[in-house]
Amino acid sequence: MNSFLSLIPRFAEAILVTLEVSLLAAFIGALGGFVLNALRLRFPRWLAGPYRVYVWLVRGTPYLSQLVIVYFGLPVIGITMTAVQATIVSLAFYSAAYFAEIFRAGWASIPRGHMEAARAFGISRWAAFRGIEMPQAIAFAIPLLANQTILVIKESAVASIITVPELTMTASDIVASTYTYIAPYAMLIVCYWLLTQCIAIAARCAQAMIAPSRKTS
Repeated sequence: MNSFLSLIPRFAEAILVTLEVSLLAAFIGALGGFVLNALRLRFPRWLAGPYRVYVWLVRGTPYLSQLVIVYFGLPVIGITMTAVQATIVSLAFYSAAYFAEIFRAGWASIPRGHMEAARAFGISRWAAFRGIEMPQAIAFAIPLLANQTILVIKESAVASIITVPELTMTASDIVASTYTYIAPYAMLIVCYWLLTQCIAIAARCAQAMIAPSRKTS
């Protein structure tokens, strides 16, 4: 127990790094996914094809390969980033494809009759988007957005290969210096579990606030 408790300071620092990387990447990815879906809806003739190609490529390749290209490949063309910056950029690029599909599913869940009624009452397209479509789509998508954010937190563990001092890298360092496995990886499991539970609780609270009439899981 003492060896377990002695790891708390180092893992507390690592949690902050993991939160910085994963939540910032998730926020940028969600914003990018929202914009991509909005552009796809606004200009379907021009962007449907490129949108599908982007989603197909990103979702069909492992995040590790994308991280390696950003961190080791971009300096070839003069774009150099720190390990943390490369992780945030690559993870945001990777997650935006998933977030875009979540928003697409959210918009597809809106009954067509709602928009037809809005047009019949003379509500402008922007007003309908802001007041009718977006609240319903986001309320539908909140559990999926939370799940994707949890996946982003877990994917951030890949950043340990480029020496980002997040949770997985910290556990590996402790194992390498102490030759003990159980306590560091048990602490690693506890840390990730706590982070994912916080995201799940926040999602339930957000869903209850945005759509109190919907049944939350």
